[in-house]
Amino acid sequence: MQKYKTLILISLTIIILDQLTKAVIANYLILHQSIEVTRGFFNITYLRNPGAAFSLFHESGKTFRMFFLTGASVVALLAIFFVYRNVKDNTIYKIALSLIAGGAVGNLIDRIRLGEVIDFLDVYIGRYHWPAFNVADSAITAGVFLAIFSLSKNKGV
Repeated sequence: MQKYKTLILISLTIIILDQLTKAVIANYLILHQSIEVTRGFFNITYLRNPGAAFSLFHESGKTFRMFFLTGASVVALLAIFFVYRNVKDNTIYKIALSLIAGGAVGNLIDRIRLGEVIDFLDVYIGRYHWPAFNVADSAITAGVFLAIFSLSKNKGV
């Protein structure tokens, strides 16, 4: 269990922050309501995403989406635990995997509970919007970049 201390601590922190922020958004905003935070760059906008990242598969049937996305999340989490178990002294890589695992679980909870994911971070310039995202998506993205950085710096795990 000591071997997984970093994974559990960081992942649980991400899951709690993700679910807490989504609960606040769902309880205090109406679907599609937007609050301007900074003019021309950032809003808090309550959206629901039935698809995968960046709304992929959003037009697919609900059964397909649930099966595919839940299955893919479980396989990804199993892969993360397997790789994490075999990482020796690469702390940055362990943190990266922990961020990815926490983000994956955060979004998986939404998929199982709601059949879709709550997104609310809306970054844009003028009329050009990045697809809305959430804390879990941010953790996954940061984890992927950290993993790439770590692997390129250390030439492997």
